[in-house]
Amino acid sequence: MEANPRSTGRLPAAFLTPGSSSFMDFLGSHAPELLPGNRPLPPVKGALEIPHGTTIVAASFPGGVVLAGDRRATMGNVIAQRDIEKVFPADEYSAVGIAGTAGLAVEMVKLFQLELEHFEKVEGVPLSLEGKANRLSTMIRSNLGMAMQGLAVVPLFAGWDADRQKGRIFSYDVTGGRSEEQGYAATGSGSLFARGALKKLFREDLTEEQATTLVVQALYDAADDDSATGGPDLARRIFPIVTVITDEGFRRLTEDQCSEIVRAIHERRLQEPDGPRAALL
Repeated sequence: MEANPRSTGRLPAAFLTPGSSSFMDFLGSHAPELLPGNRPLPPVKGALEIPHGTTIVAASFPGGVVLAGDRRATMGNVIAQRDIEKVFPADEYSAVGIAGTAGLAVEMVKLFQLELEHFEKVEGVPLSLEGKANRLSTMIRSNLGMAMQGLAVVPLFAGWDADRQKGRIFSYDVTGGRSEEQGYAATGSGSLFARGALKKLFREDLTEEQATTLVVQALYDAADDDSATGGPDLARRIFPIVTVITDEGFRRLTEDQCSEIVRAIHERRLQEPDGPRAALL
């Protein structure tokens, strides 16, 4: 009689010989109830207030890409959290910023991190940036049922493409539709205002320092017009999360580095509250 794996403390053989380089496929075969999109939702009467992440922005520069996010999570007309983190490393050379239902979004990022790590361990090589973008698209599509019930997750993905030797940015819709953005991108409730700032200030020849300043300027403008986007909080020392991805990998700016950028922008806006002006011609 074959021993029960649970009684012996041993993992089943199938767990030790995965037939797919996709962790999601593996999890779907052995524990499908753990996938976010497969969880049944309880019946709800009336409006359901759930924390939502808001604005994420990205901009490329020769040599890499910058991905940044504000720190506010809202729950209806209430600030649910002032210092939420919305930008995470996906692996050594890519990052993802989350907008939408905060709890599901963070869970999706953790699953995405496992997906990329699993692929590299099984195949022996990291997934290409194009492949990573496609895997994230599949994960978003699997959440479509919850998105149709108001629990949407709409991330922004960016990373260094070793094959093309440049930084690239990808945006998504709730169905998992993927679009590559050229130069800059924004998602979330304040994205309309952030994109306007990016459009007027972006240049192809930005330095890394200028690109990090640009994304903070865009978040500043988004917070100026969108109540769900949190601006820099100098009193509480809560600053945007700013990350840089180059051929040297993922790097998050320290609090002191972000503080220096924010304070410089704040001092300038005491004279020009609407921010820097783009040339007419």
